[in-house]
Order: sequence, then C-alpha cells, then structure tokens
Amino acid sequence: MSLTINHNLLAANTARNLSSSYSALSTSTQRLSSGLRVNTAADDAAGLAVREIMRAEVSSLNQGVRNANDAISMIQTADGALGVVDEKLIRMKELAMQAATGTYSSDQRLIIDSEYQAMASEITRIANSTDFNGIHLLNGNLSGSSYDGTGLKSTGKLKVHFGTGNDSAEDYYYVQINTATASALGVGLGATGTNGKSISTQELAQKALEALDRAIVSKDKIRASLGALQNRLENTITNLSIQSENTSAAESQISDVDVATEMTNFTEQQIKVQTAVAMLSQANSLGKLAMNLIQ
Repeated sequence: MSLTINHNLLAANTARNLSSSYSALSTSTQRLSSGLRVNTAADDAAGLAVREIMRAEVSSLNQGVRNANDAISMIQTADGALGVVDEKLIRMKELAMQAATGTYSSDQRLIIDSEYQAMASEITRIANSTDFNGIHLLNGNLSGSSYDGTGLKSTGKLKVHFGTGNDSAEDYYYVQINTATASALGVGLGATGTNGKSISTQELAQKALEALDRAIVSKDKIRASLGALQNRLENTITNLSIQSENTSAAESQISDVDVATEMTNFTEQQIKVQTAVAMLSQANSLGKLAMNLIQ
C-alpha cells in the first residue's frame, strides 16, 4: 500500500471497524440495561411480532383470572344471603310445627302467624336487597334462561367472561340464579295457593309444613347450583394461571436477554472499540511520515 497524503485508507478502514464495533457495543449496552433481547423491531422483527401477541395473551389471561375471582365473590355474596334465608325458613317451619298442634288457642296462633309473616317478609327483603356491584342477585334479575348483552344493560342470566376469545366452550360461563323471594319459594302471604300462605289455623299450619319443605329444597337447589359453579370457576382460575405462567415463560424465551451471553458480547465489543480507537490514532498519524520524507 502506497504512502499517500490525500487518502488515508488505513484510517478509513479502522474508522469503519470502530463504527461497527461501537454500534454492536451500543446494542449490547441497551440489552443489558433493559433486560430485553428485543427492544426494537430491527432486533428481531418476527420475534417482536410473536412477543407482542404473547404479551396481549398474558394480559388477557390475567384479567380473566380477575373476572373469575369477581364472579366467585358475587356467588359468595348470593350464597351468604341464602344462608340467612335458610335460617328464616327453618324458623318458619318451627313456627308452623308449633301452630300445627292443638294445644294453642286461636289468639296464640295469630301471634305465631305474625312472626311467620315477619320471617316471610324478611326473606323477600333479603332477596330484593342482595346485590353485587349494583347487580341484584336473588330477586329474579338473573333467573332468565336466555342472555341479551346487546344493550347498555345486559338482561337475563349473567355472563362471566374469562377467556381470551369468544368461544362458549372455552371462554365464558353463564350464572343463572332463580328467584328467592318468599312468594317464589311458596311461603308467606304472597304465595300462590293456600299452602304455606299462613299458619293462622291448625289446618293451615299443617299444610304449611309441606310447603316449607318444598321451599327449603328450592333454596337448597339454588345454593347447590352456585356451589358447583364456584368450584368450576376455581378450577378455571387454576387453569388460567397455568396458561399465563407458561405463556409468560415462552414470551421470556423470545424477549428476555441471556445476561451471561450478552455480557460476553459486551466485553468483546468493548475490547474491539478500545483497540479500534487506539489503532485509529495510529492510522491518523501516518500522514506525518509523509511529511518526514518531504523534509
């Protein structure tokens, strides 16, 4: 290679190598500081696309877990209220049993019946007032067999969505809760027919016993249905958590930097940059040799 003044090819070549090594060092520094192997689309275009899909999947799954937990809280609210209704029905049957015997006078039965009606009114009050986040649970609001979510306010049974898509087999459950007012259970003054309506006479009290048994069974069916759905939701939460964990692990393989490997690259590029800077300094001084010849 000739010794020239106008073109310092050694310096140009060294500067190009310095630029390349410095760019690699910058990328390595960015990866180590962020903890990510893929920071921009230029790092891995296909990997970035897959990572973003997986991130969206993980976020959706985690929200699905929260949705399912909210549904469990709602079910527990309804079940707790039905537990109180259970106590009232048991007390009503106790009163009916008391009024069914012939050792009480008419006035005494009327007193017993007044408590019986009070218990029925309390059951209706509980059913009408039990709500979760403004959604009434036991007054028949969720007793419909169909679901309509086209309006601002959904009607019919309640839809619990926890999946990342909209497939009924995988992504949501319906919660249907039958009415638990006193009249719906067949007891109290609002009941249809005479059985269970009152215990003011011995005959009515005797007939009320069977009506109360049916009411207790109806209430137990509601609680059993809620309990089964709660268990199903708890299993769903476990499955969603596992899915989220595995998807996060897969996303980590694509996105996260291997610190040991990247630190090796960083050290290599750092040495190259330092060497290139030193060699560029030497290359830039070659022009002085030409000046020595001219002198």
